[in-house]
Amino acid sequence: MDRGQIEGWLERYGRAWERCDPEAAAALFDEAAEYYETPFDSPFRGRDEIQRYWRDATNSQRDVSFSHEVLSVTADTGVARWGAGFTRIPTGQRVGLDGVFVLTFNEAGLCLVLREWWHSDPAADS
Repeated sequence: MDRGQIEGWLERYGRAWERCDPEAAAALFDEAAEYYETPFDSPFRGRDEIQRYWRDATNSQRDVSFSHEVLSVTADTGVARWGAGFTRIPTGQRVGLDGVFVLTFNEAGLCLVLREWWHSDPAADS
């Protein structure tokens, strides 16, 4: 992977989130991918689980924005800082997120492992 490929992957990830499109998000991952939403929980395994996770997560979000900055790239891994903002549909509350991804890719450019760390500010917009 190079910086441009990681940038492209993150742009597609961001578009999928902004459109609340779990199918587009899941298509970014290898069939055997592992998605760690937090460092302490078991990962979502495989494209189907990742798609279900995304569907559940985005069902209550609207007006999503996403930004990213690639921090590091090696042969198969990228590290990026990301920010997101969205409105919770049930409450109308705006939430801001600030996070870091460590992403490992296969030779086809699909994500094999996503690890994320994030914090939320329910009163902010990123």
